[in-house]
Amino acid sequence: MAYTTIDDPTIYFNTVLYTGDGNASQAITGVGHQPDWLWIKARSAGNAHVLQDVVRGISGSKYRFLQSQGDDAEGTSSDNDGVSSLDSDGFTVGFSNSGGWNENAITYAAWNWKAGGTASSNTDGSITSSVSANQTAGFSIVSYTGTGSALTCGHGLGAVPEWIIVKDRDAAANWNTYHIANGNGNTSQLNLGNAPSATSSWNSTTPTSSVFSLGAVGAVNTSSNDYIAYCFAEKQGYSKIGQYTGNGNANGAFLYLGFKPAFIIIKDISSTDPWTLLDNKRSPRNLMNARLFPSSSNAENTSADICDFVANGIKFRGTNDGFNGSRNYLYYAVAESPFVNSKKVPNNAR
Repeated sequence: MAYTTIDDPTIYFNTVLYTGDGNASQAITGVGHQPDWLWIKARSAGNAHVLQDVVRGISGSKYRFLQSQGDDAEGTSSDNDGVSSLDSDGFTVGFSNSGGWNENAITYAAWNWKAGGTASSNTDGSITSSVSANQTAGFSIVSYTGTGSALTCGHGLGAVPEWIIVKDRDAAANWNTYHIANGNGNTSQLNLGNAPSATSSWNSTTPTSSVFSLGAVGAVNTSSNDYIAYCFAEKQGYSKIGQYTGNGNANGAFLYLGFKPAFIIIKDISSTDPWTLLDNKRSPRNLMNARLFPSSSNAENTSADICDFVANGIKFRGTNDGFNGSRNYLYYAVAESPFVNSKKVPNNAR
């Protein structure tokens, strides 16, 4: 029976929900930490995803942002139009005409990860990277500059990352992802619903506890372009990264995690069904049915019964090919509470 020293996962990851007020400044609180990586999506409107982090930070008074549903280069928010600060218990947003942050009466979900705060220089690889790492939670944010030739890049985790998301900040390029289920010769693009495709992005090399490898592929390694990478290592009782097989049955597959999940991202690795985001705040009670899609700006979808979040994993309840067809899926999950905590006390399902 797996247990963890992380008794309160919200110290490292938490979802908060809020409603935009259309004002120049609205403080969103209740995160439980300063978010070093912040991912916001409008639920009630078809508006873009917004991804910001402490490593890319601000340019003047404007926060730099990326959008997962497209291949656009990094943008910067206008004054009072975006995330103006990452705060000790959340973040502050201003009004956005596009609805990306704080449009009046629009509902939003915000997923918040804790890395290591201000980045520091890392020389573990063949190039120097800037890294904000949280080794306890197995999450780091890595900034680096491409060389156009094969290289290694330090990630600061002290453990092998099993999921890595990379985005070119300076050019239109797909979000390439390394995932242990795909191996080091394939990628699944976060902004697309495509099945895994062969790539040299990872230089046919599995990451190590200190570095990940990059080939001469423009989406991850163009000379002089700046990149951001989000790296995840599995931590027993807190996070799980892997693969499961659906059964195409309403009495669906069971995915053992070793904890009650707070969040999961799923991708069908057999076809073109999109990535799916689920969390315990938008669907606070089972059956869960609230889905958002990283590759789409669509509003929240509640058309299908998906799963139950239970004390030690996920029980799928639907037959949708996006999460429980007779095919294989990759995933990354984070705990709401461990099945057994550091005091070896069981937690109950909701």
